[in-house]
Amino acid sequence: MSNIWVTSDTHFNHANILKFTDNNTGKLVRPEFKDVTEMNETMIQRWNEVVRPGDKVYHLGDVFFGDKEWFQKTWPRLMGSKRLIVGNHDDIKFLSSGGFFSKVQMWRMFPEFGLLFSHVPLHESSLMRGAKGDKPMLNVHGHTHGNGSPSGPYKSVCVELTDYRPVHIEELAKIAAKI
Repeated sequence: MSNIWVTSDTHFNHANILKFTDNNTGKLVRPEFKDVTEMNETMIQRWNEVVRPGDKVYHLGDVFFGDKEWFQKTWPRLMGSKRLIVGNHDDIKFLSSGGFFSKVQMWRMFPEFGLLFSHVPLHESSLMRGAKGDKPMLNVHGHTHGNGSPSGPYKSVCVELTDYRPVHIEELAKIAAKI
């Protein structure tokens, strides 16, 4: 299989996310970090521990917040050829015009792996592979942070759920094969 990685909701440079709490437990979403610099550096390190320069990385949205100059200097530190599935907090004009991503899309289907990438979980009727009665594709998504996925054919790759590392497409294809 291809060397393709997937991640979501890095929220680089978003200091306020360190104050966000889980809807179900009330606990901090990212308690591991003392400040935004530690969070940023940890995510960069963990990304580069798994992604190699020739790999592709699909980022399923909500890439960064705030200082665009900081982002322009920091983003090249992350290995791989990056592709964006747009999230609800992304500045599409900025991210698509700066050479940060080789492709910018609203969603991406990998029928050969039984996968559909999106930022938010899609309605289950959107996940059907074709003829009536076919099994659905696995909707690999972000947006939900520590709250995980809805029940059904869904898998969240929000960084809070993946130890702040991108997930390999083979791991996701194995989950899809069990649907």
